[in-house]
Amino acid sequence: MKVKVLAQGLLACAFIGALGLGTASAQERNYPAGPVNYIVPFAPGGESDTAARFQQKYWQKITGENLIIQNQAGAGGAQAWSQLNELPGDGSTIMSTNLPHIVLQPIAGSSGYQTDDITNVNFFHYTPNAIIVSADSPFKTLQDLIDYAKSNPGLVTFAGSGTNSANQLAQVQFDKLTGVKTTYIPFGGSAPSVTAALGGQVSAAFVYTTSGVSQGDAIRVLAVGSEERLDIFPDAPTFRELGFDLVGGSYRAVAVPSSATEDVRQGVSDLVSEINADPDFRKEMEAIGFVLIDVPYPDVAEFMEERKAEYMQGARDLGILN
Repeated sequence: MKVKVLAQGLLACAFIGALGLGTASAQERNYPAGPVNYIVPFAPGGESDTAARFQQKYWQKITGENLIIQNQAGAGGAQAWSQLNELPGDGSTIMSTNLPHIVLQPIAGSSGYQTDDITNVNFFHYTPNAIIVSADSPFKTLQDLIDYAKSNPGLVTFAGSGTNSANQLAQVQFDKLTGVKTTYIPFGGSAPSVTAALGGQVSAAFVYTTSGVSQGDAIRVLAVGSEERLDIFPDAPTFRELGFDLVGGSYRAVAVPSSATEDVRQGVSDLVSEINADPDFRKEMEAIGFVLIDVPYPDVAEFMEERKAEYMQGARDLGILN
């Protein structure tokens, strides 16, 4: 399926259509019936937490109910995801999830859960991968970096957020598509990856677009993994513009316990879609590098099957699957 990116010019119409064709009005809404706990399986300050806190404000604006964020970091998200189905399925607790994490973690080792144990009900955005370098880097363009990497196999080093992550997947895909050999160096998050690039510890960093927004003129963005150029980096080409079919990053969703009824699953999905369609929400999210997408509950299964096929190949490239 083609992921629907919520384009600025069409979103108001999409919002009106959603209200008329599937999302309940405030008077008709059956969900939520009260406060909802929103578990974020990562520490405060990261992209998942940031997104949840933006959603929190609009959840309360639309429903009049509290969305209570609970950070439960551990094992790269696996600690919380392994406990998801032990939680009540009445809609009082929801959880954020990430791709490729929930596909690659079970493949790589004992995560305490399987991918199909996770009941995602709405994928609402992704943070595109991007290659950044320091402003004083000799690499002025992506082609400069590729040319150097071809002449010096293995000497180009990429910082990235963790192992078996969207950043590392992008690095191995980049090597395949460009015919170069680079070296990936995992760091404990996006922030230290950016710091390493700025400090010259690595040649460049494969991070998310959100990670580069606050750095201003201190960095140069060589390419982004979005479908189209981003307003926040208007001078940065997409990989596709440069001839490389590299689109993606870290996708984020809301999931519910497997015991949740179809009504609860659809109710959560409808509400997330309604939040995504709010022009003010969109403006705030896009200003810090998020790309909003629209994958509601009826489309999640197809979306997941396509992502799993993609990540299975990535797992082979990473050496964690034969």
